[in-house]
Amino acid sequence: MAYFLNSKQYPDQAHLMGGKARALASLHQDGFPIPEWVVLSPEAFEVSLGTRQLESLRKVKNFKEIKDCLEGLSLSPAVLQELEQIKTLIPRHERWAVRSSALDEDGFQHSFAGQFESFLYVKAEDMAQRIVDVWHSGFSERVWLYRKNAGLDTVLSAPAVLIQRMIRAEKSGVAFGADPISGRRGVVLISAVFGLGSALVSGEVDADTYTLDRNGNLTDKVIALKSMAHYQDDQAVAGVSLQPVPKELQQQQVLSLEDALQIHDLILRLNRSFSRPQDIEWALVKGELYLLQARPITSMAQQSDPDGHLGLWDNSNIVESYGGVTTPLTFSFALYAYEGVYRELLRILGVSKTKQLEQDHTFKHMLGLFRGRIYYNLLSWYKLLATLPGFHLNRQFMEQMMGVKESLSDELLSSIMPKSTSKARDSFDLGIAVLKLIVAYWQLPSSIKHFYKRLEQALTTKLPLESMRADELIAHYNQLETKLLRYWDAPLVNDFFAMIFYGVLKRLCENWLGDQHATLQNNLVSGGGGMISAEPAHRVMEMAQLASQGAEFAKVLAQASVPEMMQALKQQKLFKQHFDDYLAKFGERCLEELKLESPTLLDDPTLLLRSIGQLAQQVDFLNRPKTKVEHPRLLAEKTVSERLTNPWRKGIFNWVLKAARSGLRERENLRFERTRVFGHVRRVFLELGRRLYALDALEDPRDIFYLELKEILALREGTSTLINIKALVALRKAEFASYANQEVPANRFETRGLVYQGHRFQTTGQETKATAQTTAQTTEQAKGETQSDVRQGLACCPGLVKGRVCVVQNPREANMQVGDILVAKQTDPGWIMLFPAASGLLVERGSLLSHSAIVAREMSLPAVVSVTDLCQWLKTGDWVEFDGSTGIIKKLSSVSHE
Repeated sequence: MAYFLNSKQYPDQAHLMGGKARALASLHQDGFPIPEWVVLSPEAFEVSLGTRQLESLRKVKNFKEIKDCLEGLSLSPAVLQELEQIKTLIPRHERWAVRSSALDEDGFQHSFAGQFESFLYVKAEDMAQRIVDVWHSGFSERVWLYRKNAGLDTVLSAPAVLIQRMIRAEKSGVAFGADPISGRRGVVLISAVFGLGSALVSGEVDADTYTLDRNGNLTDKVIALKSMAHYQDDQAVAGVSLQPVPKELQQQQVLSLEDALQIHDLILRLNRSFSRPQDIEWALVKGELYLLQARPITSMAQQSDPDGHLGLWDNSNIVESYGGVTTPLTFSFALYAYEGVYRELLRILGVSKTKQLEQDHTFKHMLGLFRGRIYYNLLSWYKLLATLPGFHLNRQFMEQMMGVKESLSDELLSSIMPKSTSKARDSFDLGIAVLKLIVAYWQLPSSIKHFYKRLEQALTTKLPLESMRADELIAHYNQLETKLLRYWDAPLVNDFFAMIFYGVLKRLCENWLGDQHATLQNNLVSGGGGMISAEPAHRVMEMAQLASQGAEFAKVLAQASVPEMMQALKQQKLFKQHFDDYLAKFGERCLEELKLESPTLLDDPTLLLRSIGQLAQQVDFLNRPKTKVEHPRLLAEKTVSERLTNPWRKGIFNWVLKAARSGLRERENLRFERTRVFGHVRRVFLELGRRLYALDALEDPRDIFYLELKEILALREGTSTLINIKALVALRKAEFASYANQEVPANRFETRGLVYQGHRFQTTGQETKATAQTTAQTTEQAKGETQSDVRQGLACCPGLVKGRVCVVQNPREANMQVGDILVAKQTDPGWIMLFPAASGLLVERGSLLSHSAIVAREMSLPAVVSVTDLCQWLKTGDWVEFDGSTGIIKKLSSVSHE
């Protein structure tokens, strides 16, 4: 049997060669300059140790017993005979390196660098003993600890032994096919010393470092003082020792540019050959380059490339609609919807078809998904917004609409801006856009009316969804896209003007009326009526009044199971009529209503009935006398009338105010229609899930939510590349389930290069200035308080509130007492059922135009939103006092609230 192997036995005997030798065999076959070598397989160790000792070795329990088992180990006659044959091929004056080549050494995940013994400048007569010494090192405690810490099998074994001709290097060192520290893939790093590279690897000497880019340009060079180096020493155990470098070389650079380019080209070839960045050892003799060792850089898989494509992700505002983990169907549907909506917006605003085509890629990437959570792709948003005429004038309004706390830097913004045209062209485009906007504004009432009509037509079906075949359901969805989802014009135009007029109103209140906290502005747009978003809260109160007439019925709603509640409902005809009317109109308005996978009130009315029952039990609260207090809106109108005496200003102000009120009212009403559309789409896909379940294509009808939109549509069109959707769903469900145990991404973060590789999705050096400023803000009222006792957010609805806090993470599990201050990370329309019982509202996320802010104003519920780290700062049972006019929140001590 042959115990010594070389590249001729590769790849058939690769499993016996170990990591280093396998790499050398592959390199040799690819024509790389490798010094001659052979490798002794681990079988030689077993033959040399003998059967009895081998069995004893497998039973030992500590390192002393291992040492005893290996005592007196030497090469067997058969192995020694092969070694003697190898020696005949070695010129007498040559020396050899004897090193380990363990099975999993120099792998992609684990390098085992420095764990095994290595011997240099070994004479032919000493080779047998050095082989035994390398075998011994395979059973050392440090190797055992390395394997344990790396999560590898801790059963120790002898490594294969690599025997390679020594290169009497004049210059040597290491090189990296990428930067292992920063993660940059586009550079080559070279470290070089005089003599042997072992001094560099051991850390005993400093080295010159050279950085070259992919084209071979030298971009950085650091020349070290090299007073010592490793040279041959036959008296040293390792074959080398540390010796002085000649004085004339100590401050001289090791490599010429030609030398560096040789190494640069070699490592780039290696990168291509192994398809991974490599870490190599090299040597130069009289200008000839030798490759001594190559292994993958094991750290690169967990690093992003700082030179890669920049991504900027933010969940401001969108977290209100898509909080927490979202399924693939919802994300893919939202991605498509945003694409269609913003294509339509640019068309409406008169952006040329040429500019729209230039942004075709951007339209498709408005959102991102990170550990199941949806984020704005901010750079895509800004790219699209920057195509709008007059972007620099309305940029602040745009950011307010999106609810972002931190603007892009001017430098970053300029890097993504589209190529500018002449000023004359820009002015012309702006003029055209203004004219189109004026026309769109005057046509808005009729556009909204037409939109409602088109919506009703699109949602009307000839057959009930329950009766449609799978292909008919897909066809119906396609019709929804064609007739409705691609033409979301009226809501877009209204949102645009609501944003503009709300922003202008804010400026006028600040500049003309001295309204620095937006209190006057918020009061002016509150309590106008006609806003459908506030209607559920009023209906909940009405149903609570009805339920309170029977104490036992109220108790059932507050505490009993769903079947018991539904049974009790049958005995309450008037209440049931109100309840059925509520579900008929608001049954789709549920928690996380824009997530297609969310169960609606039609599926599970528990939250609604619980909220009614808890309110119904608070008879004193329901029957409290209603004090006549002049509405803040009327007081604000009086203030405007008294302070604004200039007739021209008053006319302009009233026109802007009227437009802002109308825009905000229609914004909420049209968002309710969006809820209806999403509810209809949800039912379409649920029915389709039932059809696929009936065909045994899914394990459960609701598994449909783990398919992407295009994958579902492809089932009818015949364009799918994978038809085993049951297996695909299982894979997706497992991955999405794992997100619950993973770190939640930050609210805003950067990525570089491939977004899912090497990132933690946490805030980096670009910590938001807005967050820091918000945390530090205080007012005269807060003087004397410590910063930890005070927070400030955006004031939404005025009112001084002092009370107990209830922090609600999941409304379905809320245990609020009537009169509590409701505290939440974010809210959506489904939370409205909790509002009637609350004395105030504090929300960590959101903006002045978010749903919670608008509804709070309409209900005159004191509210503050956008409070940094609110849910970490407060816990249920804390007492606070807050001012909905200034946004100042004070945490009270246990004594001060009594």
